[in-house]
Amino acid sequence: MKFFLLVSTLAANLIAQTIPAADPAQVGLAKDRLARIAVHMNKQIESEHMSGAVGLVLRNGKAAYFDQWGYMDRDAKTPMRKDTIFRIYSMSKALTGVAVMMLYEEGRFFLNDPVSKYLPEFKKLQVGVEHNGRVVATEPSEREITIRDLMRHTSGVVDYNGSLDADGVPYLRKYNLQQPDISLTEVITRITKIPLMHQPGTTFHYGYSIDVLGRLVEVVSGMPFDQFVEQRITKPLGMVDTGYYVPESKWNRFVVVDMPAGEGKVKRGTAAQQEWPRKKPAAAMGGQGMVSTAMDYARFCQMLLNGGTLDGKRILGRKSVELMSADHLGTLGRTRGLATLAPGIGFGLTFAIVQNPGQLGALGTVGEYYWGGAAGTKFWIDPKEKIVTVFMVNIFPSPGGAPDLGNQFKTLVYQSIVD
Repeated sequence: MKFFLLVSTLAANLIAQTIPAADPAQVGLAKDRLARIAVHMNKQIESEHMSGAVGLVLRNGKAAYFDQWGYMDRDAKTPMRKDTIFRIYSMSKALTGVAVMMLYEEGRFFLNDPVSKYLPEFKKLQVGVEHNGRVVATEPSEREITIRDLMRHTSGVVDYNGSLDADGVPYLRKYNLQQPDISLTEVITRITKIPLMHQPGTTFHYGYSIDVLGRLVEVVSGMPFDQFVEQRITKPLGMVDTGYYVPESKWNRFVVVDMPAGEGKVKRGTAAQQEWPRKKPAAAMGGQGMVSTAMDYARFCQMLLNGGTLDGKRILGRKSVELMSADHLGTLGRTRGLATLAPGIGFGLTFAIVQNPGQLGALGTVGEYYWGGAAGTKFWIDPKEKIVTVFMVNIFPSPGGAPDLGNQFKTLVYQSIVD
């Protein structure tokens, strides 16, 4: 009986993490054009621009294209698998955005509430005054940071590169913000000691804003952030390989991370890079740190495309998804920080929003929303075309001057649409 229950449980988990497949032609995609993807990706592997990757395309709720190329571990010649687990870095942010919206839907707060109402340490913050790239003075913030500021990166909270103090010391180092063994509570407390990079609500500046939201979720829900994500999002959606670390039982599916080797080529990353995240971190950050598979993440995206529901499990209401995928920047400045927004791109609540493909100069659709991770992973959700596109690769940091593999994959997907 116990064996039967174990087998049944494993089978249920396997079913839970899949999407029904369809022939590409049934959903308006041309097979011969999709075949260009493998040709291109294999050339990138031969050119040593990557060791391997996985790509998945859903259309009309069906998996129309799912393929893998190259190796999980090039040195060991371990073939890439469709269920390979990848480090998704900032693709964690979208799950945090959904977590925040779930609490918003429950009436726990308004998005325009000051975050200090729930995290008092954010009251009366100082804004840095820069001269020659260094913070030489501070001035009081003109208004408080709101929850929506955090979701759209207009809070002024320090970015991932960090600013420099008057002596030229990076604030990230000064406050050990990237110390691996400190709690989320302590990370957020240290963030509040760093001068804001601009006045709240004035400029898009990509950084630790979404990490602050992870702590907000903890305080409002009364639950550790990683547990909230697991219980309220990943478990209901059958995302069985998504979380903040890879247990030893799954290490055989955990991809080796590469690093730039010059001239657009890659080589095996350092031993320290391979170890993260093989054990549970001290802080489950809202903006970074998760791992996932292509299918797991595609299920999350399909839930959003469906207006907040998947396989009978409702995570969000349709209007909440519409609000998340609307532009929230308007005419605000949007070119500062590690991630800049190109012309034709706006920003919603943890997603970038395509407003004008012509201005962007790339295949796409008005209203499409997307984001990516520091190791090259990317996702796109296109409500008009009813397409979800997920690309998984792990090269950290993404090599400058090398092909933009994720956007190449997206172009090859979009050129295959023939209906």
